[in-house]
This record gives sequence, C-alpha cells and structure tokens, in this order.
Amino acid sequence: MNRKNLLWILLDLVFVVLFNAFFFAIGGVEHNGSVWLSYAFIHLSYLMVVLTPVLARGKNPVVAGFPLLTISTAYFLLELLIGMVLILIAFKNILPTLLVQLLIGGIYAALLIPNLLANEHTADAEETRQAEIDYVKNAASELSTLLETINDREVKRKVERVYDEINSSATKSNPQLASLEAQILIAIRDLKVVADDNDKASIIKQADALLIMVIERNRKLKTMH
Repeated sequence: MNRKNLLWILLDLVFVVLFNAFFFAIGGVEHNGSVWLSYAFIHLSYLMVVLTPVLARGKNPVVAGFPLLTISTAYFLLELLIGMVLILIAFKNILPTLLVQLLIGGIYAALLIPNLLANEHTADAEETRQAEIDYVKNAASELSTLLETINDREVKRKVERVYDEINSSATKSNPQLASLEAQILIAIRDLKVVADDNDKASIIKQADALLIMVIERNRKLKTMH
C-alpha cells in the first residue's frame, strides 16, 4: 500500500473514529434496538460516500462520479441528521425507526441506481469511441512509419494512397466493422513485413489489396449511417 492510499484511508476513518468516540462517551454502550439500527444506517451511509468514487467509470472517474458522489453525500448528511434525531428519541418499538430508515434508503437507491446506469452507459460509449479513434490513429501511425522507410517512388505513392484513404476515414465506426478493421490492421503489419524484404512487386500487390479493404470499410460505414 502506497503512502497516498494510506492517507486517504486515514482521512476516511476520521469521521468513524470521532462519531464513535462521541457516541459511546456520551451515550454509553447500553442501547435498544432502534438506536443500534440508526447507528448502523449512519455508518452505512458514510460507507457509501467512501465507496461511490470506486463505482464511477469513465475517462475521468472524478468528473464522471461527481453526480453519484453528490447523491451519496446528500444521503449521508440527511441520514446523519435524521439518524441522530432517532437515536435521541430511542423508540422502544423498532418499527418506526425501521420504516423511516427504509424510506430514506429507498429514496437514495432510487436516485443512485439510475445515475449508476447512466454512468455505465456513458463509460461504454467512451470506450467505444476510443476504440474507433484508435483504429484510424493506429493504422495511420503504422503506415506513416512505413512510409519513412520506403525510397522507391512508385511504391511510396502506392502506400501514400492507402495512408491518405485511412487518414481521411471517419473515426465513427460500427461494431459490425470490427472484424474488417482488425483485418486491415493485420494487413498493414503484413505490408511492413513485405516491405522489409524489398520485394517491389509484393509490396505493390499488398498495398493494392490493403487499399481495397480500406475503401470497402469506408463504403460499408457510409451505408450504415
């Protein structure tokens, strides 16, 4: 465990230590069921504040998790206030306390879960978008590196044609094209292998085949949108 994580854990424990110190120092250890129920719910609400950032997904979890953390923090503050009131009242019958706690917890869950689902959807969309960008970026990068090693004018012109086609390709993709895009990336690596052998005819043949695949990918993409 690194120093940063240790400090965060210590910070998270400050409330727990202080709350329990005051709770037992002022109220002692003898309490009825309704008091212990509120005691448990207060700790649960604080635990949710601590765990909420872990639940957030996305390119920037801090930003993505802000609405979730806001909901959890509001739940904790409300629970702390109402929980303390219920602890002071200390109903002999546990039912009123249980109903109030379930109501607050239910409202919290009704707010948190939809936001968690929205966060998941946004994170999935970010990952898909990044994969789409990576296809064009990686393909163009590999061809750009290859072009630097080619001296023959005719061969270079062929490879540049493929590079231009990929570089101008739409980054927005479609899951149905994942297989074809993977084949294109493999074909680019095959082209680099052929280029290392300095076989002009093979390089041109491979470049032409690759160009056809890229054009086909872009053509299919246009029909899907």
